[in-house]
Amino acid sequence: MRHSDIATLLALGAALCVAMGDVLQQRSAHDVTDEPVGHVALLLRLLKDKQWWLGSLVAAAGFGLQAAALAFGSVLLVQALLVTSLLFALPLSAWWVGRRITRSQWLWAVLLAVSVAVIVSVGNPSKGHARAGMELWLWVIATLGPALLLCLLGARIWAGKPAAAVLLGLVAGSLWGLFAVLTKGVVDQVDDGVLAMLKTPELYPWALVGLAATAVQQSSFRAGSMAASLPAVTVSEPMVGSILGIAILGETLRPGESGWFVLGLAVVAMVFATVALARESSDDHPAVTTDVPG
Repeated sequence: MRHSDIATLLALGAALCVAMGDVLQQRSAHDVTDEPVGHVALLLRLLKDKQWWLGSLVAAAGFGLQAAALAFGSVLLVQALLVTSLLFALPLSAWWVGRRITRSQWLWAVLLAVSVAVIVSVGNPSKGHARAGMELWLWVIATLGPALLLCLLGARIWAGKPAAAVLLGLVAGSLWGLFAVLTKGVVDQVDDGVLAMLKTPELYPWALVGLAATAVQQSSFRAGSMAASLPAVTVSEPMVGSILGIAILGETLRPGESGWFVLGLAVVAMVFATVALARESSDDHPAVTTDVPG
């Protein structure tokens, strides 16, 4: 079996586990308190919730499969396939509350999956480097950092509205995309032993980014329904991960001359499907106001 095939199977398994973990965590984020709380305060309360821990363990299994997939395939391939977690998460969330997914939501969700399939097959992503230099990482901080801060500010301004869940979802997904690229560097050192891995520069930012992504994602779940927050998370993660994979790890897409147009259409379809799902967000739970970060 080719490495890309192994990476595909592992990434799909990761998508399923992440979806189940997201559903459990989203329920806990809504139920843990009726008070408006910040990202860190919410996470501290969730640490005492058994259901949230169950969701975290399932999601952790997904992250383990994702890391294994990244050892065999490119960030472009693995992150694109993780979008399929939306197809698992939406029906699971609806079943939990005894609600049916509407036909239009299913159509948009399927469009997302088809777009991913086109990107993976037509884009024909190739592996690049496992790690990047400090100069490139400074460029990432200078460009991605301000964008994420603006999204957090917008979520505060529109607290209690569906836009807050979408903006927080964009931040969480972007952080998870960054987390995936850092994971690639950490996994690259596993064969050299624990000591070598502990000396890996990516290890400690990797841990901090993972913690921040977890905290913001819980707030995005709490700010609105699963259909509002999760599409933003599941699409921004591969988009940011893919951009970083190309920009700093040297990964490439090889669609051929005629394939670029199809690839562009697939990306546009993915964005439109995300916006449509956010607009049609169901009322699984009312939105809960989240205070300023911290």
